[in-house]
Amino acid sequence: ATVTTTLLSEPTVFQTQTFSSLAPRSSLPSATMDDLPNDAHSKEVVRLWRAWKTVHEMVADREYELAEDEISISLDRFRNEFCNPDGSVNRGKLQFSARPSDAMLRKHTPPATDANPDPVPDCGPIWVEFLADKQFGVAQIRQFAKYTITNNYKTGIMITHVALSPAARKSLASVENLAKIECFLEDDLLVNITHHELVPRHVLLSREEKIALLKRYRLKETQLPRILAKDPVARYLGLRRGQVVKIIRVSETAGRYASYRLCV
Repeated sequence: ATVTTTLLSEPTVFQTQTFSSLAPRSSLPSATMDDLPNDAHSKEVVRLWRAWKTVHEMVADREYELAEDEISISLDRFRNEFCNPDGSVNRGKLQFSARPSDAMLRKHTPPATDANPDPVPDCGPIWVEFLADKQFGVAQIRQFAKYTITNNYKTGIMITHVALSPAARKSLASVENLAKIECFLEDDLLVNITHHELVPRHVLLSREEKIALLKRYRLKETQLPRILAKDPVARYLGLRRGQVVKIIRVSETAGRYASYRLCV
């Protein structure tokens, strides 16, 4: 199939939407609330099972190493492994870590130079934790960041069932030079937005691919169209400012075509 490349494209339709607003009912996992007894614990189990599946898909899509059975866990197995005797979910058991794959290490390694002939990848292990705190402020951010940094994780993902306080969100910037800390609401992970029919495929370019792209079109990176770091898909992929993502769309008239966006 022919792939047409363009540097200019219409803004993506999902940029101003939330994770959950993109999800049609048909995109949800087969088990629904109506399939289970109408009680709080059963609903919580389904919600957290969906969030668990989505965050594992997200980590795998970032090219961390995960086993297939970790990603495609069934609802029954989830209930058996992570629920308390009373039927509630033990969030403390949902935490997990993953290591970057060889492909991810290659993509995140800067090109060798005379000054730096043996560059080190700017990625590393990731830590994911479902937090049960009823309030989430600066103290919880600091505690999570301390654990992430002390245990040599390069990235930490907090999944909460309550929104961060403004002060807590602001405090995330204070640890950026030590580790990348991300926060997602459980409600934002009930479906995988990248599986939505309106969301085209996004592929992160390596630094070498970015350099080749700019050279090919004789552009400065600031001349590329932009994607915000807070864009739902940018957050899903963990994009950092300065990275370039390739967006592949399918058109009935133009076939497959690609555009590029700079994360800002």
